Amino acid sequence: MNLLLYPLVLPFLIGIVCLTLPQRLKAAVKGLALIGSLITFLLTIWLFTHNPSPNTFYLRIGSLSKFILVFIGLFGFLITLYSVKSLEDKEQVGEYYGYILWTIGVACGVLMANNLILLLVFWGFLGLTLYLLIGIGGPEASAASKKTFIIVGGSDCLMILGVGIIYFLTNTFQMDEIQLPIANHPLPTVAFLCLGVAAFAKAGAMPLHSWIPDCAQKAPVPVTAFLPASLDKLLGIYLLARITMDLFVLDKAMGMVLLIVGAFTIVAAVMMALVQHDFKRLLGYDAVSQVGYMVLGIGTGNPVGIAGGLFHMLNSAVYESCLFLCGGAVEKRTGTSDLDKLGGLARFMPITFVTCLIAALSISGVPPFNGFVSKWMVYQGVIELGKQGDKLWIIWLVAAMFGSALTLASFMKLIHAVFLGSPADSDRSKTKEVSAWMWLPMLVLAAFCVVFGIFAYAFPLKKLILPAVPGVSFVGFWSPGLATILLIVGVVIGVVIYLVGNIKGEREDISFVGGEVIQPEMRVSGVDFYRTVEDFRCFKTFYRGAERKLFDIYDLSRAILLHRSQEKSSESKRSLGARNKR
Repeated sequence: MNLLLYPLVLPFLIGIVCLTLPQRLKAAVKGLALIGSLITFLLTIWLFTHNPSPNTFYLRIGSLSKFILVFIGLFGFLITLYSVKSLEDKEQVGEYYGYILWTIGVACGVLMANNLILLLVFWGFLGLTLYLLIGIGGPEASAASKKTFIIVGGSDCLMILGVGIIYFLTNTFQMDEIQLPIANHPLPTVAFLCLGVAAFAKAGAMPLHSWIPDCAQKAPVPVTAFLPASLDKLLGIYLLARITMDLFVLDKAMGMVLLIVGAFTIVAAVMMALVQHDFKRLLGYDAVSQVGYMVLGIGTGNPVGIAGGLFHMLNSAVYESCLFLCGGAVEKRTGTSDLDKLGGLARFMPITFVTCLIAALSISGVPPFNGFVSKWMVYQGVIELGKQGDKLWIIWLVAAMFGSALTLASFMKLIHAVFLGSPADSDRSKTKEVSAWMWLPMLVLAAFCVVFGIFAYAFPLKKLILPAVPGVSFVGFWSPGLATILLIVGVVIGVVIYLVGNIKGEREDISFVGGEVIQPEMRVSGVDFYRTVEDFRCFKTFYRGAERKLFDIYDLSRAILLHRSQEKSSESKRSLGARNKR
């Protein structure tokens, strides 16, 4: 058997075994799933380090797909490990682990497919496993799974149309033989948009994003951490990168489309995150916002911007998975993800707090963590775009930087509401840290956030990203090692000043709050941080539109169809009444 088939076939076969084992053999199913995901991960590492050849006619590994393959294997193993304790009370153990393993195998197939028909088969199968995995969340997740299936499935139909147009124009399905210029040709433009819609729906770019917050809130946490947070991001942006870099030669108009989608997604999604009251739904909107940076980077069309978008794709998958796993740990111990009912968990769940804090700083673009480096590269790509004559470059740059500031604001709210502040429930004595099965994957992902930030140029960029995007030249200078040393020195000096200032003890006095009496039960929740944002005149229209589902293409389409069907029904009743009168 060809070596490229192993990471595809092995998890698929083990998944079938997991599905067929009886319910009483839960432990065997979990053990088999762990072994299968670990072997698949090791196989992806081997494929990355050994460059197997020859590639087959239908399967091929390139510089871009090679490193994504490794992280698909890593996320699959970590999520399986986390699920052992996280979903220990679930009855559908065989189905869950079977679908997870199938998803891993089919995702590897998407990355290795060199034939558009084969890509369509794997891509469509991923939509099916996504639907099935969300449905494991129970009756509450039913609506979210249907919504996901319709949005992703609808985009897959457009993808089929795009592939058909490509074959009509080139007479081939082989991806390495296709390079269509878009300028002045309507059919290649339509084909690009069809495949672009499929990529946007999978990754979660606006306006095809609305399945992600619903999935985040209703689906099992490991499913959200594995699919919308990591795997679907990797595959959606992988497809977008392939069609922009390999299959098509873009013109300025299509580049502008990507820039608009990216900038709008960054700002609009993070504004929605600011006003959320549910831990997981807030993370869902922040996950959507991060897709905007990837699309914006690729839309610049220059090497540093594209490399930044791809690096952000990888970084985003790492810290978003970590954040969702932290959210699952909190929900496991408290039984809720409602920010109004949480608070003060830092001293009871220290590992979860530290890992969540690291991931939150990473997603906010705070140095020296990984999110800063990739955002810095996207900014450089936008600046380079301005040098090339784009007059709107300052708008894209402001949108990206403003979105990063709002992301930090949303996570200040989340960290305070969940881990700091006073607890909503005064009795937290029984709350404790989750099992090592759950915190170990969180710790590994948090470590990646640190390592990929401090050693960004030495390892992830040099070994993973730059081989896939040649010709990158940096506009500015950033030394993560030096910045880390300076930050550590600053923290140490601050701690010393604090300790020296408390040598003689501290004086306690009555707090003056304008004459108000502070009641013992008074509590300031992080949820109230940005409550007034919705009342700002410039934002009020946006939030009202969001409440009316004007930015949700699924609910908007459903409302239009229902309205049309009601009109037709009333017309038929009127015509029937007129006939009866005659």
